[in-house]
Amino acid sequence: MTDTIPGLLDAAAGEFGERPFLRVGSVTRTYAETRTAAATMAGALAERGCRPGDRVAVMADNRIEVVDLILGCAWLGAVLIPLNTGLRGGGLRNVLRAAEPQFLLVEEELAERVVAAGFQGELWVAGGDGVPVPGTVPAVPSAQVRPEDTAFVLFTSGTTGAARGVRCPHAQTVWWGRNVSDSLRLTADDVLYTCLPLFHTNALNTLAHAMAVGASCVIGERFSATRYWERVAEAGATVVYLLGAMAPMLLAQPPGSGDRAHRARRGLSPATPGSAWEPFRERFGVTLVDGFGSTETNLVVGSTPEEQRPGYVGTVRDGFSVRVVDDRLDPVADGVAGELVVRSAHEFAFCTGYLGEFEPGPTAWRRTGDRVVREADGWFRFVDRIKDVIRRRGENVSSQEVESVVRSHPAVADAAAFPVPSELAEDEVMVAVVPAPGQVLDLGDLLRHCADELPPFAVPRYIDTVRELPLTETGKVRKGVLRERGVTATTWDRSIPPTPARHLT
Repeated sequence: MTDTIPGLLDAAAGEFGERPFLRVGSVTRTYAETRTAAATMAGALAERGCRPGDRVAVMADNRIEVVDLILGCAWLGAVLIPLNTGLRGGGLRNVLRAAEPQFLLVEEELAERVVAAGFQGELWVAGGDGVPVPGTVPAVPSAQVRPEDTAFVLFTSGTTGAARGVRCPHAQTVWWGRNVSDSLRLTADDVLYTCLPLFHTNALNTLAHAMAVGASCVIGERFSATRYWERVAEAGATVVYLLGAMAPMLLAQPPGSGDRAHRARRGLSPATPGSAWEPFRERFGVTLVDGFGSTETNLVVGSTPEEQRPGYVGTVRDGFSVRVVDDRLDPVADGVAGELVVRSAHEFAFCTGYLGEFEPGPTAWRRTGDRVVREADGWFRFVDRIKDVIRRRGENVSSQEVESVVRSHPAVADAAAFPVPSELAEDEVMVAVVPAPGQVLDLGDLLRHCADELPPFAVPRYIDTVRELPLTETGKVRKGVLRERGVTATTWDRSIPPTPARHLT
C-alpha cells in the first residue's frame, strides 16, 4: 500500500532507483540503496528481538543511525518514538513512563540521563558496539502494516504543561509528503535541506516530502544562525526548512557575502512574522511559504510560492475542511477571531489520538487550540494560541500581534509577549525583548512605537531586555519560563518614568 511508509519508499525506489535520495554527514544513498538499507535494518532489529508493534525510542542528534531507525522501524512495523534531546529529570521520566519503549538508541553523552530516568529496556549507544545497523543481516520483506497503524509516537514540546504522546499513523506521514511537496512545488530536481531535529514532525516528514516527488534530502547539523547559509550552500539545497523564530535570527545577523551564495529559492517557514517576509526574500533570495499544520494534523491551510500574503497562513488545502468557532463551538463571522477546528477527507491523514486517550474517528473534526481570523476571501490569519491570549481589562490581547509590533522596531531583534498578574485583576502585558546587534534600545521610543501601532489596552506595561529568549529544542519560545520569572528588579514598568536608554553590555 502506498499509504504506508514502506509502500511510499518502495514505490519511490521503483521509480527513482538510482537517483540520489539521502545525505546525512558523510553518508549518501540513492533511492534503491535506501530501500535496501531499510529492509536490512529491519532485519537487524528483528535479530535483536524487535517485533511489529514494539516501541523503539531514540534520543540523539541528527545522524544516519536515526534515519536508519526511522525507516527500519517503519519497514518492520515497529513504532518509533523520537525523544527531544533536551528532555531531562521529571520530564524525561514522564515521557519514558508513558511511552514504555522496549529499545532505545541514545547519544553517548545522554545515556546516563536516560538510565537515571528509569529506562530498563535494551539500550544502544550511538556509535558504539551492538547497535543494529543496515547491511549486517539479510533483508526482510516489509511488514503488512495498514495506513492506520501507528508509525511514530511524537511527544508535544510541553512548553506549558506535561508533554503528550501523539500517535501518528503511517498514512499521516504519506499525506504530509503529498501536501507539502505540492505546497512547495517540489520536483525531482530539488534538493531539500533541513537542520531541524528529527524528533520534530517538520524534519521527520521531510523524508516523505522528498519521496513523494523523487527529490534529494540533506539532513544537517543543529541550526546555527552564523553558519546557516554556508551549510545551505554546501548541501546544494534549492529548498530550505525553517521555523518562524529562525527567520528573525537570520535577519539579525550582519550582512555577508554568503547571504546569496547558495541555490535556495523556496523555504517552508511556518509562523514567520509577516514583517520578515519581504526583507528575507530581498536579502537571501528565498521565498518563504507559510502553512498551518501540527503534530496532530497535517498541512490543512497553506500558501504556495506563487500565492503569498505576508502575515497570513494561507487558504484551505484540497481534502480538508475548516471552521472558525467561538467558545460554544458555534461558527463566527469572517473577520472575527475564533478557534480553528479542522477535518480531513483523507482517512488517517491526522493522528489517531494521544497515548492512553480516546481515539477519534479518522475523519472527525479536531480542535486545534489556535485562534485565527478567516477573511472574506478565504485567507486565514493566525492570531494566537488560545492558551497564550492575554486578558487585560476585559479585552483579549494577542501576544503574536504585540510581538509583531515590537519586532518591527529597528532596535529589536526578537521579542516574546506574555501575561503577568495585575494588581487590578486579570493580566498585564509584559514583553521580553532581545536588542538588535549593535543597537541601543531606548525603551521610551519603543513604548511610543507600540502606542502608535497597538490599541491602548495592548501596549505593554512591562519590558525586560534580555540577551536571548528561552527556547525549546525546536525553536519555540518557552513562555512558561518567562511567565514564571515574571516581573523582576530589572524589569521596566511604564507606569514609572523610564531611563533614557537601556542596552546590554
